[in-house]
Amino acid sequence: QVQVVEYGGGLVQPGGSLRLSCAASGRVFGLYAMGWYRQVPGQERELVARTHIGGPTDVADSVKGRFTVSSDYAKSTVYLQMNSLKAEDTGVYYCNVVGALEYWGRGTQVTVSS
Repeated sequence: QVQVVEYGGGLVQPGGSLRLSCAASGRVFGLYAMGWYRQVPGQERELVARTHIGGPTDVADSVKGRFTVSSDYAKSTVYLQMNSLKAEDTGVYYCNVVGALEYWGRGTQVTVSS
């Protein structure tokens, strides 16, 4: 059984940085994409950044130049380095792992506030 767990959320001041990590335990058959989504109450979950094995990286316009996604497919891990954080980056960040099946973590809260 595959479990996806996120680490690294918390409270940070505007302009600060956070690094999120995600690890998928168990074997993900056909793993080909890993990334991060975020959700704010009352809004739909939206893509933040996503990598594809041997393929392109997708990054939301709202975070380009500030967030960097990286992944290690051999270890089924994905990271999100978030710099120059803004209040509008606040939300629950979910790790997404896609292979033959799609898996989600339970989410980690990121709050950007002074």
